[in-house]
Amino acid sequence: MQNYFEFFNLPEQFAIDLQGLDQAYKKIQRLVHPDRFVTATEAEKRTAMQWAAMANDAYQTLGDPVRRSAYLCELNGYHVRKETHVSMDPEFLMQQLEWRELLQEARETGNRPMLEKLAEQQLHVRQKQMEVVENSLNRRQYENAAQEIRKMMFLEKFGEEISQAFDELDSKH
Repeated sequence: MQNYFEFFNLPEQFAIDLQGLDQAYKKIQRLVHPDRFVTATEAEKRTAMQWAAMANDAYQTLGDPVRRSAYLCELNGYHVRKETHVSMDPEFLMQQLEWRELLQEARETGNRPMLEKLAEQQLHVRQKQMEVVENSLNRRQYENAAQEIRKMMFLEKFGEEISQAFDELDSKH
């Protein structure tokens, strides 16, 4: 089984050619499209479906910077989602707690400007954090990258919660 980078003939690194990824994905999808296997045997159809499923998973993984960075760590023996990795920077955790309190307050009071400011702060921190992850991966510091990716996952989840809060506000008006 090839890794996803090899599958799409891309270098095994964080910075990838997204257009090249897209082209490689579309090429594979064309090759394994069900219309091409109408008269094929069941085994051939099953194989084509497996290739299509792998292409979809590989494309989604490599196309998303957080998933791509976690995948790079995993290829190098550092599993981001492993339960043994529970320690987190206390300063980062305090920031998360403060943001959650602000988010709750903005939700309860319907304070859109507070929510917009929180979204802006979160986006800024998220962009900086992605740079930290990328730098760790470029230096092949996979253990550190895995820790930093866990922070990115917190930030992504919090970003989703902010989006939900905006949706809640919009639905009330």
